[in-house]
Parts: sequence; C-alpha cells; structure tokens
Amino acid sequence: MDIDDEIVSRIPIRFSDSLSPKIHIHQFPLLTRPLQVPPSAAASGKRITARVKPAVQRLEVHVPSDTRTEVWNSERGKDLGTARVEDDREKNQELKNKGRENEEPRLSEVRMRSEQIQQQGAHMLGIVRDGQLHLHPISETHQLRPTLTYLDILSRKNKRSRGGGSDSDSDDGPPPDPDEPAPPPVSKKEKKPAGEAREVQVTARKADDKAGVPQIQGGVSVARREMLAAIHAEEDASWQDLDFYDVTVRSTQFNAYTFLLTSATTFEGIFSQSDVILETRTDVTTFLKDISGL
Repeated sequence: MDIDDEIVSRIPIRFSDSLSPKIHIHQFPLLTRPLQVPPSAAASGKRITARVKPAVQRLEVHVPSDTRTEVWNSERGKDLGTARVEDDREKNQELKNKGRENEEPRLSEVRMRSEQIQQQGAHMLGIVRDGQLHLHPISETHQLRPTLTYLDILSRKNKRSRGGGSDSDSDDGPPPDPDEPAPPPVSKKEKKPAGEAREVQVTARKADDKAGVPQIQGGVSVARREMLAAIHAEEDASWQDLDFYDVTVRSTQFNAYTFLLTSATTFEGIFSQSDVILETRTDVTTFLKDISGL
C-alpha cells in the first residue's frame, strides 16, 4: 500500500462469538469431487452419515460408495467389507443398527477420519452483509482423509493363508523402540568342545540411559507408553451419531422444513446483534511487533 493511495471505502467490522466453540473448519485435501452422495447411492436412498468422539475430538464422515459396475468390484467389496467388520470389532467401533443380521458384509461406504490441526493465531469466519464485515472465531480445524485400517486385517489373513500358520508364526514381533540403544552385533564363533562345568554368579544391572530419555519396564520409553495409552483411550471412547446435512436438501430423506429452520437459525447466529462499540486496547507498535517475520 502506497502512502498516496486513495481510500475507496470503509467497512465497519462487527464481532460475534455466540456459536463458539461450535464453528469448525473441515478440510478434505484428498477429495477430488464435492462431498456428496454418488448418484448410484442416492438412487437407492443412501445419504452421508457422521459420528464423533467428543472426548478425543475425533470425527468421522461416512460417504456411500459408488457401486456402478464400471468402477466397482463387488467380489472385492465383500472381502474388504468382511475385513472392516473384524477391524471394527477389534477397535470397539462397530456401527449401531448397521446392516441386517446374517447379511453378508460389504464395503458400502468410504470413511473419512479427522486429524485436528493446531491453529497458528486466531482463525476467523468472515461474511459481508449490508456493507458490514461480520467476524466469528473458528475454534478448531480438522483434516479428513479416508481411513483404511481394515487393510491390515486383510493383510494378516493373506499371511496366514500363505504360511499356513497363525499370526504369531508369520509375525516378526513389534518394531524396536527407537529410544532404546541398538543391541551389539553377535559374532559367530566356532564351537569349542565342552570343558569342565563351573559355577558362575551373574548380576543384572540396568545400563545408564545416555540419551537422557527415561525408561520403564520392558524398555519402552515414557513417550511411547503415553502414545499407546492415548490410542487405547480413543478406542475405548464411545461414538455419538451426528446428523449430516449437505448443500442438497431433499424432503424424501428427512424433514426439510426442520432442517431449513435449524440451518437458518444457526446461520443468523454468526452475525452480531449487538451495537456495543469495541475499543482497541493495543497500539500499532505492539501489533506490528507481534507479526512474525517483521
């Protein structure tokens, strides 16, 4: 901006936080089309569903699969569906009232799971209405990507079928702890003839941790133990179903009037209804010093 630039207009700024902390940003970086039900699924009455674990701030959006014959392998869908049912059972995230009893499992949906992104500074939602800029704070930002954990179940089954044994037969064990020092190399020595047996006293002593990382029983670091505890806590948390409404409203799917009324009320909550003038308590010098990179 040049000092001689002319000011074209001034826009009053109004601030509201009446919906805080319910305003979130949901990003879908791997989505190549709008987040809507595929036409083949919409024709059969399917729609997008969602659920959340509030305690761990985890969100899932379930989009029905596109089952057109030119893009869908029904036999593969059965195999993946069986693996997903087993994966859900292991992780305590089975869907309630999903499918009929004795019905063959199918991979009928794509699950988008969220990862919370830490916000740098304050994020705001801005809408211009009647010549005024209305701002509302955004409390959380989430990125949602397809979750494919059921492929691990399918991989284990394939290993068993090839090796003819159990998981323990084909598994090499858990990966080594990166916080532990590497074990010394074992050199191969020629066998010597057995000599006279002697009594030897051995004392086990824990080596000092040169890296300064505290160790616990089993050689697992505290950080790794906390990470595993967080994973188990998330798996133990219960899902809560959510109603998902996209940009298309169809009265045949749900009560369109109720949705429109709720949506309009929520949307109006973004705009400030107060005429109180906000006073700035920060001078320009302090503001500029807080800008990173200046």
